[in-house]
Amino acid sequence: MKPAFHVPYISRRSFLERFGRAALGTTVLARTIRELGFLNSAVAQGVPPTDYKALICVFLNGGNDSNNMIIPTIPAEWDNYAAIRSPVLAIPNTVAGDVTTALAMNSHNGQAGYPANDYHTYGFHPAMPEMQTLFNAGVVAPVFNVGTLSFPLTKAQYSAGSVPRPPQLFSHSDQQTQWQTSLPDQPYTSGWGGRIADLFTAANYNQNGGISMAVTLAGSNIFEVSNSNLAPPYAITTGGAVQISGITGTRRTALDSILASDRTSANLQTKAYADIFNHSIGQADSLTLALATNATASWLTRFNSSITTPNGGPTFTSGLMSQMKMVARLIELGSRSVANGGLGMTRQIFFIQVGGYDTHTNQTNNQGQTTTDNTKVILGSHANLLADLSKTLNALYQAMGDIGRPVGSPVGTRLLKDSVTAFTASDFSRTFPANGYGSDHGWGGHQLVMGGAVKGGATYGKFPVLAVNGPDDTSTGRWIPTTAVDQYAATIATWFGVDAAGINTVFPNLGRFATPNLGFI
Repeated sequence: MKPAFHVPYISRRSFLERFGRAALGTTVLARTIRELGFLNSAVAQGVPPTDYKALICVFLNGGNDSNNMIIPTIPAEWDNYAAIRSPVLAIPNTVAGDVTTALAMNSHNGQAGYPANDYHTYGFHPAMPEMQTLFNAGVVAPVFNVGTLSFPLTKAQYSAGSVPRPPQLFSHSDQQTQWQTSLPDQPYTSGWGGRIADLFTAANYNQNGGISMAVTLAGSNIFEVSNSNLAPPYAITTGGAVQISGITGTRRTALDSILASDRTSANLQTKAYADIFNHSIGQADSLTLALATNATASWLTRFNSSITTPNGGPTFTSGLMSQMKMVARLIELGSRSVANGGLGMTRQIFFIQVGGYDTHTNQTNNQGQTTTDNTKVILGSHANLLADLSKTLNALYQAMGDIGRPVGSPVGTRLLKDSVTAFTASDFSRTFPANGYGSDHGWGGHQLVMGGAVKGGATYGKFPVLAVNGPDDTSTGRWIPTTAVDQYAATIATWFGVDAAGINTVFPNLGRFATPNLGFI
């Protein structure tokens, strides 16, 4: 007979005392193992590149209704789209030469070197003529139905709960975090942009660069947080580097004297703080001087922050355009060698952001109506946001074309427009049926990738079946993603230079998905 097994009572305090240190040790050990993995991957990256590349994450905060950014235009499919979206949201179908209707996309799908023909046709929202032009020119690629996934997931698996779903679906903060980390099934410690910066910095990329590889124009973000803090996000404003203000003359002299003393202190914490403070001041001063060299460049006229929404919309000031303008200045400086007055970078990662996409109400000017009014439905808050996005991305591409090659670079150096890639991300898309005034939180949505290296003029991924309770719907017009954030991000990271070993370090869940590279760049 086996002896009885008694579980002793352990108070909460005793439990924490006994196991808290062990749990902390486990966390530290896991982090150490992860960082060793990064170091191994960094060694595998080999010799740092001599070329220049930049990534720009354009985060559309609030959840972009991509169901109206790109719409189906085959008449029968548009009829279905319009019936479900209702007069509140349904964008009028393409009419040749009519800019107040969906703007036709001339796709290369089915041609050699491009994805297979899906035998559908699509159009951009009429507020996005610049994206139509760049798509038809082959430098913009829409990627359909992208979203957070722990594993590939079908409608049957979703309904049965047989495959894990990402936690906290349809929650702004959780889905923003999962998009920016690509790790929906574990507590986050870093973003995928930060992990790339970690990997490259450990491999001595940007060894003599003037600033961190990761730069944010939108304050703190998860996307650029790194595991090892080798490339901490450098925050800058649309007006330039953040400098000490109001401390001049004798006060500045006194500050410099205090810092000089503290930097030789025997107290390690005091010394470390003084070193960081002094470095920050020096870096900001140096960057301010460098930015003065392109402050009056002719290509800056591309970035007009006064936006007018097409087809009779309002004129407003764009914060997104101002962010992108500073990004362009930093790209020009970063791509330029130190000898030519630049920052001497080979890789840069930028994060910019715009809010307002949580369009429960006021999405169109036809909200609350039951009759069609095509002049109103193409205007509203969403049209303003899409116009802003379209004009901002276009300004970047045109400015990079104006600059040409980095200043002082030899003939044959890759053009900047072919070295810079911008891509969109958002919390989620939105419900396909209207709520009477706009749309509610969804899941999978369409994203845009733009740049000279992009295999644009074609669509990638699978467009969802636009049917409530259909094969791609959770139940209320929220599309189950058919492309994971991991796949979308890994395709971009591979172009950026992350090798086969590094890609699985940056995206630990990538192996769960059949196609790690979607081929759009």
